[in-house]
Amino acid sequence: MFFRANEAWKREEDDVCNDSSRGHLLEREASKTVEQRILSDFGYFGHFLHVNVGGRAGKQHILVKLYRAGGTISQRYLQETVPISSASLSEVLSKLEGQGLVTRTRSDQDRRQLNVTLTPEGEQAAVECAKRNEEFESRMLSVLDEGERRDLAHTLDRLVDHWVHIEQEETGGKRCRN
Repeated sequence: MFFRANEAWKREEDDVCNDSSRGHLLEREASKTVEQRILSDFGYFGHFLHVNVGGRAGKQHILVKLYRAGGTISQRYLQETVPISSASLSEVLSKLEGQGLVTRTRSDQDRRQLNVTLTPEGEQAAVECAKRNEEFESRMLSVLDEGERRDLAHTLDRLVDHWVHIEQEETGGKRCRN
């Protein structure tokens, strides 16, 4: 499962090159600048993560978020903390409800609000998802020792801060995404 993205990415690269030889791809990569190689790798990482883990707000992520929050979260809080539209969140929650993994009920404190709660089946699914996520994260970064992981995290944090700054300059202070 973890390497589905690699095959899909390679097929996309092959289609772009109209040449399926791996040597051609490696040669093409070698001719890129360091910046081009890094940005290309980021594209691959994003593709790989999307294919193997799903988007940042899919069903499994909602289940794990609910589980880590103690099993119940307001739908409004979910909306504020996941990077999808309210319509998409409602669709995801409806699917989870239909599968018997969550329930939505009116809040006792504010009847306008809905609380989203894991069912026992949802809790079991969330535990399984969290375990798979932890195994995936560990496996995908196992090539790096602890110091290298900390250094990489620090470097990526610096890039995120820089990219957020660029984004804010280009959008007049508004962020395009959460």
